[in-house]
Amino acid sequence: MLGKLARQHDPNVLVGFDHADDAGVYLIAPDQALVQTVDFFTPVVDDPYTFGQIAATNALSDVYAMGGKPLTSLALVCFPDKAELEILERILAGGLSKMIEAGCTVIGGHSIRDEETKFGYSVTGIVHPKKVLANSGAKPDDGLLFSKALGTGVISTAIKKGKAEPAWINAAVRSMTTLNKRAAEVITGGKFRVNAMTDVTGFGLIGHAREMVLASDVAIRISAGQVPLLEGALECVRAGYIPGGLKNNRDFAECLVEYDDEVPDDVRALLFDPQTAGGLLISTPDAAPLARVLNDAGVAAVQIGEVLSNARPCIRVSR
Repeated sequence: MLGKLARQHDPNVLVGFDHADDAGVYLIAPDQALVQTVDFFTPVVDDPYTFGQIAATNALSDVYAMGGKPLTSLALVCFPDKAELEILERILAGGLSKMIEAGCTVIGGHSIRDEETKFGYSVTGIVHPKKVLANSGAKPDDGLLFSKALGTGVISTAIKKGKAEPAWINAAVRSMTTLNKRAAEVITGGKFRVNAMTDVTGFGLIGHAREMVLASDVAIRISAGQVPLLEGALECVRAGYIPGGLKNNRDFAECLVEYDDEVPDDVRALLFDPQTAGGLLISTPDAAPLARVLNDAGVAAVQIGEVLSNARPCIRVSR
């Protein structure tokens, strides 16, 4: 919809919405730019405190994905008029715990009455203008690293249906409440070359890979067998716990994908699973050493593919 509106021309906009990047970047000084993002959604788990943590982790992720450091945030709250205020207090407390962990100060917010609870944040960070990590810089021969596992969407759907096993819930919650802070610190530390980066959230792995491919004018190959999956994710797909977002992502982006025959149908589906607070997708010529350092730092990053010269199909998925 934004593409249908009149374009504003501001030379200080370093990253706008042209390439569907993770956040906007605005130049404020020769050596400093603002990173701005906003994200809020309905509960994906039952516990209010955990939901607040997940919402904060998810909102912060876009700043990390741009190579930025989060500074301040504003809470966004939609809450039912007749619901217990103790629930809202727990949501806010959970969110605050993750903002404190990130070193990001909550300086206010806005709330409205709504029949359905929604919560999230607008986050502002900073980044050096020459160190912005957009989704548009991937180059042929780069390796593709991914820093978390897929499956939060289908597991959240199973939770809503009361069918998720405790181990699945624990794995998904652990993923959704893990900040991308440590990964971003390693990636932006200056020891490794990183050409492009994005976080994998609502559009799924293929959807965000599509954005990187089109913005960078390249193609990619993904090795499906190397893509990490959360415990219970395959079981959820096989049981039919498919969120609407997964179907929408597939309808939108699968036209650019070609699969090897050996790639199982359930794995194909999970490549489109909408993630909450998902991992970072990193395009780098230093894939092996960067993965080692990330793993040593406690970030479970693995190489899941490689960047190719622009060709058809844009996205090849092999076994």
